[in-house]
Amino acid sequence: MSQRTPKQMYLDMAKGIQPDRLLQYCYMPNPYARYPMTCMNTNTSVLAHKPTEKGLVDIWGVPYVTTRETGFSPLPEPGVFILKDLADWREVIKAPDISNVDWKAVAEKDLAQLADMGIDREQTALGLMTHLGYFQQIMSFMGFEEGLCAMYEDPEEMRALVDYMSDFYCTVVGNIIDLYKPDFLQITDDLATWKAPFMSLEQYRAIFRPAYEALIAFAKERDIPVAMHCCGNCTMFLDDWMEMGVTYWDPAQLSNDLVAIQKKYGNKLVICGGFDLTGELTDLKCTEEHFKDIARKTIDTYTKQGLYCFDGWLFCDPDDKELNLRNQWITEVCEEYGLDAYNRS
Repeated sequence: MSQRTPKQMYLDMAKGIQPDRLLQYCYMPNPYARYPMTCMNTNTSVLAHKPTEKGLVDIWGVPYVTTRETGFSPLPEPGVFILKDLADWREVIKAPDISNVDWKAVAEKDLAQLADMGIDREQTALGLMTHLGYFQQIMSFMGFEEGLCAMYEDPEEMRALVDYMSDFYCTVVGNIIDLYKPDFLQITDDLATWKAPFMSLEQYRAIFRPAYEALIAFAKERDIPVAMHCCGNCTMFLDDWMEMGVTYWDPAQLSNDLVAIQKKYGNKLVICGGFDLTGELTDLKCTEEHFKDIARKTIDTYTKQGLYCFDGWLFCDPDDKELNLRNQWITEVCEEYGLDAYNRS
């Protein structure tokens, strides 16, 4: 049995130190796990979506909907966009007034809720996040067609909008980071489709990178590591992320050459991913043994190359026993086969 907690092993990986066993990365408490969660991301409730008659609304006024089939994950309501023309953003996009927020009281309430969820901060590393991403947020304002065209046609005005949002979020982080005392900073933005990025590297650097560097500065000042969540084929951005100070990357999907990435960056980058629940793995004809065999091969592939957390989870109808069984299989493989993951030659 490991003497280090999951939290200690996860944070040690940011220092290039190998864990005692395979760590499983989860986004929410895992009902099948015997071990405590490796890490858990949290945010201040001041920034939380608010319920409406139809679903939810975010702090900027974007309506969200949920479905059972996605495990009630909120997504922007299709076809409903609050910003029709980028030129109008100053009249439409208004940051909420946070001048009278009692941040200490909010932090106490939020941390108590984490404890009520069973999150033990001695065992589980706590990540602080603030939003789903500047790019994602703007696409929720405008939709992809208008948003991507606006990035190309008026990058300076797009940068002005990002800077406005950045100033707001940095004010929030400045108020809460020392109250929540996170173990790492979580950055989030899905910048790519499965096959390719949504933008050029030049666009990313000109419009979005400065805003993320402003957030990462809070982590550097407190000497805590930085995690990046980005789906899709985002290999192109990795050099920039590493320069900015990113240590962990999730969900690191298979449209990227993860073995080549591990060889390039070594233990300076912790890969959290490598197991995409698509295709045959979600087919109900897929047997338990075949499913687990692919999971075991995934573990062998990436633990041989560098520091690795298994990140794979099927977000589905919570009452669908057949699909949720796959999450149980994942957990069993991680906890049983993963116990000696770093000791196999």
